[in-house]
Amino acid sequence: MTSKPEQLLENQLCFPIYAASRLVTRLYQPELDKYKLTYPQYVILLILWQQDGVTVGEIGQQAILNNNTLTPILKRMADNNLIERRRDDWDERKVRIYLTDYGNSLQQSLSCLPSQLVDKVGLDLDKAAQLKALLGDLMSQLNEHS
Repeated sequence: MTSKPEQLLENQLCFPIYAASRLVTRLYQPELDKYKLTYPQYVILLILWQQDGVTVGEIGQQAILNNNTLTPILKRMADNNLIERRRDDWDERKVRIYLTDYGNSLQQSLSCLPSQLVDKVGLDLDKAAQLKALLGDLMSQLNEHS
């Protein structure tokens, strides 16, 4: 069967982005396994290490996760003593997420993950910065259209 060039997998912009994301997650996973974390849980920890006590909605927005996906992840994190959920003092409809002492303590242990990835892959820092900037631009443009 003959395909048009625009239908070939190697000509798709979306596939290398998807594949790279999966490969990065695969590289992170052995280190995350030591702490019984998934990659989405790690992303949520990164958000909370930057600002503790954010709402579920804010986490979903930053992590690009919808509530149906986020709720079970947060439940598992609470069950594993990484976070605690509390009703907002001023608006009981909102739930805020706070790190536990254990969740906070993982920041030190996991802080080297990004640099380990760059070292493992052998990507020089300038190229890594360029790639991050390009992907950030792409994400901004995609957010405008979704």
